[in-house]
Amino acid sequence: MKADYKNWVPKGMAVGFLAGAGVLTAGAALAGVLVHPEKKDGTERKWIKRAVVGTLAASAAGMGAFGAWCVYARRMFSYEGDRQLSRQIVEGTAERVKIPAGGVGLDVGCGSGALTIAVAKRNPDAKVIGIDPWGPEYASFNKERCEENAAAEGVENVRFQNGNAINLDFPDETFDAVTSNYVYHNIMGKNRQELLRESLRVLKKGGTFALHDIMSKARYGDMEAFAQSLRDEGYEKVDLIETDSGLFMSQNEARLLFLQGSKLLTGIK
Repeated sequence: MKADYKNWVPKGMAVGFLAGAGVLTAGAALAGVLVHPEKKDGTERKWIKRAVVGTLAASAAGMGAFGAWCVYARRMFSYEGDRQLSRQIVEGTAERVKIPAGGVGLDVGCGSGALTIAVAKRNPDAKVIGIDPWGPEYASFNKERCEENAAAEGVENVRFQNGNAINLDFPDETFDAVTSNYVYHNIMGKNRQELLRESLRVLKKGGTFALHDIMSKARYGDMEAFAQSLRDEGYEKVDLIETDSGLFMSQNEARLLFLQGSKLLTGIK
């Protein structure tokens, strides 16, 4: 059995938009043949035909462009393709944390288990817990998928359970490490710096953290000031590392994949 971490861009999305573009293109061609200009007082109202054909053609172009983007994004994120951007991000985040023997790490928003398993592999003498609400918006990501992937990778020092990044169901200072990858920006209506604080709340003094997300100013506010506030509170080796300009991806890749502003917040509590 081989691990299947799925793709952040569902195959059905790409197929659906491309199929829709084909249908609309055919509709525009058919309308060009069947829709006849109406007459009023002997004057042909050609704008009706143009409007129908133009609307269908424009819609087809839009759906086709988005479908093409989905295909491109799937290839970029695929664990099977040449680029394997998802794997690079996951491995690059996992290598930033160290869990002591007998310790326990937490992966917030584990999805299909990729980061949880990567961290567990690097820390075989520790245990890593992955939590996620596994909502319908990512139907292919679920607890069963995580467990199957762990079994396929031969990793036993993991556990997966339902949980929510907004309110973590753990006491203060429970874990020796906390990780996360592209989770908080998906949570609408919440202060994302406060979401980071919630994840750091359950981290033990001396524990390490590696939290990766699209930390643009529009989404997160001033993250440099946030990082400094952690340092002022006694956190050590706090770094805010840009990952969209060469570390995990190029600037062009980040722009095309709408990942501009990706940053990795690391340090020791």
